[in-house]
Amino acid sequence: MKNNTLNAKSVKTFMSNNAIIILIMLLALAVGCTTQNFFTIRNFRNLLINVGPRFIIACGVSGCLITKGTDLSAGRMVGLSACLSAILLQRADYADKLFPGLPEIPVFGGLLIVLIIMAIFGAINGSVIAFLKVPPFIATLGMQTIVYGLCSVITNNQPLGGYKSSYSQVANGSIGPIPYLAIFAVVIGLFMWFLYNKTRHGKYMYAIGGNEHAAEVAGVNVAATLIRIYILAAVLYALGGFLLGAKAGGASTATGFGYELEAIAACTIGGVSTNGGVGKISGVLVGVLVFETLKICLQFLGVDPAYTFIVQGLVTIVAVALDLRKYLAKK
Repeated sequence: MKNNTLNAKSVKTFMSNNAIIILIMLLALAVGCTTQNFFTIRNFRNLLINVGPRFIIACGVSGCLITKGTDLSAGRMVGLSACLSAILLQRADYADKLFPGLPEIPVFGGLLIVLIIMAIFGAINGSVIAFLKVPPFIATLGMQTIVYGLCSVITNNQPLGGYKSSYSQVANGSIGPIPYLAIFAVVIGLFMWFLYNKTRHGKYMYAIGGNEHAAEVAGVNVAATLIRIYILAAVLYALGGFLLGAKAGGASTATGFGYELEAIAACTIGGVSTNGGVGKISGVLVGVLVFETLKICLQFLGVDPAYTFIVQGLVTIVAVALDLRKYLAKK
C-alpha cells in the first residue's frame, strides 16, 4: 500500500510539474490525427528551422534566469543584430542599399562585428546590475528601449533586404536533410551544456542563483560572473539575430519583437526556475520545442494570429505560476 501511495504521489507530482508539456503534446497528437500534413518530414524540418535560432536566444536568457535575473532587452538585441547584419551584408549592387559606400564584408566578418557590438551592450547590462545594483528587470527594460531607439536611428525605420547569397545560404542551406540552423543550435547547445556543467563559471552561476550572499562569502566574484553571463547572453542574441535575418531574407525594427518573452516562457516550461539556481540546457531545448510545437498546432488549426499571441501569453503566465508553485512547495 505504501509503495502504491508513493507511486501515485510521484505520478501526480510529475503530471503537475510537467502539465504544460503534457497538454501541448496531447494537443499536437490531436492536431496530427485530425489534420493533414502535420506528421510529415517537411513539417518536422520546419520545426527544426524555427527552433534553431530561438533555442540559441533562450540559452542566453537561461543564464540570467538561473542567477535570479532576467533580460527584457533580448528581443530588441536580436532585432538590432539582424538589422546590423543586413546593413553589413547587403549586396554591393543592391539599389536600396542603406550605406552605398560600405565596402564588401565577408559573412564571417559581418558576424564578428555584430557579436562584438552586442557584447558591449551585454557588458553594460551586466555592469549596471553588478555594480549599480539596479534590478535586472529595470536595467534590461531600460536597455530594451535604448537598443530599439538605436535600431530606429540606424535604419531610419526602413526595412532592409538585398542580402548577399552567401549570407542567405547560412540559414537556408543544409547538410543532407539536416538544416544548417539545426546544426548551429546543436553546437551552441553542447557548448552551453559543457559551460553549465563542467566549468567553474557554471558552478558560480548556480551558486549565485541559490544564494548570492553565500556565494560571495564563499569567494565567488559575483560581479565578474554576472557581467560574463550578460555578455554571453548578448553574444547569443547576436548570433540568433544574425541567423534570423538570414532565414527571413530581410530585417526591420520589428524583428525580434516579443522574443524575450518567448525565451523566458520556453526556459520556464523547460524547468529553468525564475527563482534562480535551477535549470538545464536540455530543459531549455524541451521548452523551446514545446513552445514552437504549440505555435505550429495553432497554425494548423487556423487560429487567427491575434489569438495566437493571447494563447502564448496565457502559456507564459501559467508556466511562471507553476514554477512559483514548485518553489513554494519546496520551501
